Amino acid sequence: MPELPEVETVRRGLEPVLAGARLKGVQANRPDLRFALPEGFVQRLTGATIQSVDRRAKYLLMPLDRGDTLVAHLGMTGRFEIEDHGRTLTPGEFVETVHPLQKHAHVVFETEAGVRITYYDPRRFGFMDLIPTDQLTSHAFFKGMGPEPLGADLDAGVLERAFKGRKQGPKTLLLDQRIVAGLGNIYVCEALNRSRISPFKPAGKIARKRLPLLVETIKDVLAEAVEAGGSTLKDFAATDGALGYFQHRFKVYDREGEPCLNEGCGGVIDRQVQAGRSTFYCPVCQV
Repeated sequence: MPELPEVETVRRGLEPVLAGARLKGVQANRPDLRFALPEGFVQRLTGATIQSVDRRAKYLLMPLDRGDTLVAHLGMTGRFEIEDHGRTLTPGEFVETVHPLQKHAHVVFETEAGVRITYYDPRRFGFMDLIPTDQLTSHAFFKGMGPEPLGADLDAGVLERAFKGRKQGPKTLLLDQRIVAGLGNIYVCEALNRSRISPFKPAGKIARKRLPLLVETIKDVLAEAVEAGGSTLKDFAATDGALGYFQHRFKVYDREGEPCLNEGCGGVIDRQVQAGRSTFYCPVCQV
C-alpha cells in the first residue's frame, strides 16, 4: 500500500492542476470502488471549484466551494494520470513508466481549463467520498488520528507520552495511527535503523534523550522520500503513472543479509515478522 511519501507525491502532482480549478465534467465509469461512490457523486462535483489539494495521513483532501470535501484514498493500486493539452505531467523524477489500462479508468475529472485527470485502480482497493468539510475532524476516517509526522505537532514530547510505561516495541507504537498519522512499515524501519533503536525494545525503556533524534530522523526519512518521489511499492505509481525510485536509498528495508550501512557498525541486516509485517533491522547497532 502506498505510504505517506507516495501520497504526498501524488498531492504535489495534482495541486497545480486542481487547486482553484472548476470541474467542467465528472465521469464515474462504475458505481463503486472499494466502497460505493457517495450518492449524487457526479452531480455534487460537476461545476464545483476545488479550493485546495491537501493531505491528512494517507488521504487526499480536496475541499470544494460547496461545503463538501472530496476525500480520496489510493488503496494498493490507485493512481492518477494528468493530461494537460496533450501532455502527461510527470511530477518528480522516476525510473520506470507504467501504462494503465483503459478498463481500469474508473473516475475522470475534467476542468474548465481543459485538463483531464483520470483515476485508475486495477484492484479497486481505493475509494472516494464526499464529506461535509465542517465534519471532517469528527468523521470515522480522521477521528482520533495523531499528529502529522512532517508537521510541527510531532515532537519528542508526543513520543514520550505515547511510549511511557509501554511494553510494546517502538515500531508497533509508531504504526498506530492514533499516535502518529500516516507512518507506514517501510519508513518506520528506516527511521529506527538510522536512530539505532531496536524495533523490539519495550518503548517505555527507551531513554528520553533518544527521542528528539528519533523524531528528527522520522521527518528526514519522509522528506527524503517525498523529494525522491516515493518508494516504488510493487503496484504503486505516481500521478503520471511512473514509479518512484526511493527504494535505491533504503538503508535497511528489504536488505536482509546485507551489511548495515550505519557508520562504524559492521552488522548484518536481519528480518523478523512482527505483527504480520516484515521488520528489517540491525541486531548489532539497534539497541
